[in-house]
Amino acid sequence: MNRNNYDDIIDLPRHVSKVHPQMSISDRAAQFAPFSALTGYKDAIIEVDRYTQEFIELDDSEKEVIGQKLYILNEHKKENIQIEITYFEPDKKKKGGIYKKVQSVFKCYDELKDMIVLENNVKILVKYIIELKSDIFEN
Repeated sequence: MNRNNYDDIIDLPRHVSKVHPQMSISDRAAQFAPFSALTGYKDAIIEVDRYTQEFIELDDSEKEVIGQKLYILNEHKKENIQIEITYFEPDKKKKGGIYKKVQSVFKCYDELKDMIVLENNVKILVKYIIELKSDIFEN
């Protein structure tokens, strides 16, 4: 494109309408923003791509070991026992979830809700616990 083609209008002031109010800069910028024809489509794609893991059900002997460790922890709960728990956290939006590891002091075992409560107020359902570690189990 040759600039000479616009020499006659290049220095003219911008047209200002007498009928319509002048558009703000942000509204003008929105005129050139990307267009998303399907509202929420991008979020849906991100959600589908988000990685989740499958829950691994422990067998009866592994559940029994967890139960024995819970009994020991509950017997010594006033001793501020440091524990490390590996557990499954179900995803709230889709099937599966993620495995997490947390270290804290054991506070109590809530038998009614079948959950462990830690000093940092993390609550973990026993059915999702994969592994319990503590120095108290070494003795």
